[in-house]
Formats: sequence, C-alpha cells, structure tokens
Amino acid sequence: MRTLDPNLAIYNVQAVDEVLADSLARQKMTAMLLGIFALVALTLAAIGVYGVLAYSVAQRTREIGVRMAVGARREDILRMVLSHAATFITAGMVVGLAVGFACARLLSDLLFKTSTIDPLSVSITIGMLAAIAALAVSLPARRAASVSPTEALRSE
Repeated sequence: MRTLDPNLAIYNVQAVDEVLADSLARQKMTAMLLGIFALVALTLAAIGVYGVLAYSVAQRTREIGVRMAVGARREDILRMVLSHAATFITAGMVVGLAVGFACARLLSDLLFKTSTIDPLSVSITIGMLAAIAALAVSLPARRAASVSPTEALRSE
C-alpha cells in the first residue's frame, strides 16, 4: 500500500478470516440459540409424551388387567397402547406442522440459500420427532404389556 500511495492512512488491518468471522458472528449466535431452544423443545416434548402416556397407562391398568385376564396377549396390549399413542402423536405433528408453516416467514431472514419450507429439513424434523416419540412411548407400552392380570385387578 505504501508503494501505491505513501500518503494513504492505513488503519484497522485484519486478516480476511477475522473479517468473515466478525461479519457472521450475529448469524452464528442466532443459529446456536435456535439450536439450543430446539433441543430444549424436543426434550420437553419427549418428556410430555412420556408423561401423558404413562399417566394414561396407569389410569387404564384395571382395563388392561381385565383384557389380559380374558385372553389378550402381550402383543395385543402393546398394539392397543401404541395405536392410542400414535393417534395423539400424529395429531400433534399435524398441528405442529401447520403452526410451523404459518410461522416460517418469521425465520426467512435467518436462512441462507434455503427456502422457509425446505422439504429435506421438514422430512428430517418429522423423522426425528417420530423417533423421539417412539422412544418416549416404548417404556409405558412395555410396562402396560407386562402388567400381571391379578395385580391389575387388585389395584384400586
């Protein structure tokens, strides 16, 4: 620079990497915060699904015992509990997708070279939510299927 113009004042000299890091700092922080909030929301959703289903199974212990006493197999009980849970999980996902699509425009400024309703992102999200819900449902469903008919009928 001195050879081109010796009278030119040079200040705030930085490497290109530093300039790029400074210019992307806000976006990185926003993305990190959104990721943390998403993990917290996913954890709360899993705990909520588990809690609701565990409570539902506990309330239906007597019914499950009667079903097993009259000949229902473990697989029948598992299928009953899982289908009951699947109904609520599917309804929750449909409502969540509708709200998510409605609010997608709020996040459009944060996205780079991605549409607000990216099919790959939506598919991955649905898959993750379904996997987490299946994991949260499996414990109460197994507990329901392992209920002894005599214990269930004696409860209450």
